[in-house]
Amino acid sequence: MPQAAEWSNSTRDGRRIWLAGRPCRSRGLRGYWRSGTRLLFWSGLCFGFLSLNSIVVIFDILVFPSANLQVFRHAASLAAVGTLLLGLVWETE
Repeated sequence: MPQAAEWSNSTRDGRRIWLAGRPCRSRGLRGYWRSGTRLLFWSGLCFGFLSLNSIVVIFDILVFPSANLQVFRHAASLAAVGTLLLGLVWETE
């Protein structure tokens, strides 16, 4: 079980990651709506799922410390990577 200082650092990092991913997501999706470049759409969705992953990490550590939300964290990460991979493969055809 991590110590309190480690939990504090990980939640701080989770918030930073969420705050860093938010402009990437919004700018990617906004760029897609303006230009119609579908790769921006896929990358925007990927950053959206990565932001969801960061939120789940914060919930896992702060809100529900006794619950194990690791499955949801991995599902959000897998959705992010899968979305970007699908977009890259789809756009090369």
